[in-house]
Amino acid sequence: MLSDNDYPIFLGSEIEQPRAEEALFHIIPIPYEETVSYGGGTGKGPAAILEASWQLETFDNFSSPCDLGIYTRSPVNVNGEPEQVMDNIAAATREVLDLGKMPVGIGGEHSVTWGVIKGLLDAGVEDFGVVQIDAHADLRDRYEGQKHSHASVMRLVVEAGVPLYQLGIRAYCEEEMAARQKYGVHYLDAHQLVPTNVQEFELPEDFPSKVFFTLDVDGIDPSVFPSTGTPVPGGLGWYQTLNLFESVARQREIIGFDLLEFAPIEGFHAYDFAAAQLLYKLMGIVQRHRR
Repeated sequence: MLSDNDYPIFLGSEIEQPRAEEALFHIIPIPYEETVSYGGGTGKGPAAILEASWQLETFDNFSSPCDLGIYTRSPVNVNGEPEQVMDNIAAATREVLDLGKMPVGIGGEHSVTWGVIKGLLDAGVEDFGVVQIDAHADLRDRYEGQKHSHASVMRLVVEAGVPLYQLGIRAYCEEEMAARQKYGVHYLDAHQLVPTNVQEFELPEDFPSKVFFTLDVDGIDPSVFPSTGTPVPGGLGWYQTLNLFESVARQREIIGFDLLEFAPIEGFHAYDFAAAQLLYKLMGIVQRHRR
C-alpha cells in the first residue's frame, strides 16, 4: 500500500494504514538534503526505509509495536528556504501532537530535528529534553554560513533552552566544546562508552521528565551502518544503541524520536533493512515502557 504521495506505508506488507487518530506512532518522512558536507543520499533515506519495512516481522522478538498503530504520513514539503522547510516540519509535528500522538521523524539530514523540536515548542510542550546519539556534536553556531545546518542543529536546540544529553560523540571542534560548557550539555562520548561496552547510564536527576530522542545513524559504527554521509570509526554497536535507548525509556517518558542521516547504498539492501528494523525496534522499546 502506498501513501498519498506514492511513498510506501511502514510495514505495508503486514498492516493496513490505520486512521490517523487510531495510531500512536506517526511516521513523518522528511526527505531533506541541503547542507550535507561530505557524502550525499540522505534525501532518499525515508523512501528506502519505508520500502524495506515491508520485509519486517510484526513481532520484534519481544512485542508487536504495530499493535499500537503505525500511521505513515505524507512526506513533508522540503522545497524552499531552510526556514520554510523547518516551519513545514514543525507544522507536520504539531498536527501529530494535536491528535495526542507520537511523532517519529525519518530523514533526511540531521538539520530537520530542529523542525520537530520547533513543532514541540510551538505546541506548548514543556519540561522536555533531548537525548542525542551521534558521531558529531552538531553544536557549531553555523556551518559553511548556514545556521540551519546538520552541523549546528543541536546549537539551535540548546539556544532554545532545551536541555541536551549527548551519547557516542567522537568528532567535534573546540567551538563545540565551549558550547557544551556554556549551555550545560551533558555527554558520554564514544571513548567513554565503546571500549568498555557501556549498555546503560543514568540521566541527571534534574533532567526533564519527557525526552525527545534523536538518533543519527552515524552515531553507530560504520561497520554496522556505512550507509551515511559522514561515517566516523569507533561508534556504538547495534545492541549497545538499542540498550542505551532503552535505558532512557526506563527513566523518562519518550515523547517522540527520529532516525536521520541514513543514505542508502544502491545494491546493498541490507542497510535499508537494518534502518527499518532499527526504527521498528525503537517503537517496540517505547511500547514496552509506556507510562
